[in-house]
Amino acid sequence: MIGDHEPEVGTQEVAAPTSPPATVGELNDLISEMVMAMSEAKAIPGSGKVLIDREQMLTVLGLLADRLPDEMRQARWMVRERDTFIARTNEKAREVIERSRQRAKEMVSNTNIIAEATEEANILVRRAEDTSHRIRLEAEDYAEDRLSRLEDVLMRVLDQVRSMRSELHQTRSIG
Repeated sequence: MIGDHEPEVGTQEVAAPTSPPATVGELNDLISEMVMAMSEAKAIPGSGKVLIDREQMLTVLGLLADRLPDEMRQARWMVRERDTFIARTNEKAREVIERSRQRAKEMVSNTNIIAEATEEANILVRRAEDTSHRIRLEAEDYAEDRLSRLEDVLMRVLDQVRSMRSELHQTRSIG
């Protein structure tokens, strides 16, 4: 019940800017508590309205509002991390290419050596480009997976909120 949350989560925690991120289970629990509070609320005789403890409902809604932005920040952080990772990988590839070029220039003394150096530099460049491309794709796949999971979580939460609103509207229309 919502009232069971009050000893666990005081009003100070609701306003705290550094509350720990909620898990999907915790968000589902909060939404379930709101649904249960609505379904168990006492009806006002002669109307379709019910009595709900405002403070308890505001506490749960405050928890939901405080916790959802953390997941959004995590998604943005993952994208920034992916971009940083790609930039570092590209820089490493450029360093490998530059080292290969320097090495090729140092080996210019003999035609055979030049041919071998050019071939080796090209191989190193291709390897660096292949490695960079592979790492970039893996980073993008990882970020896509995390964003997809976040989207799934948010869609489930949104579906539950819509369901609760629908139940609320049905409760109003019955009375």
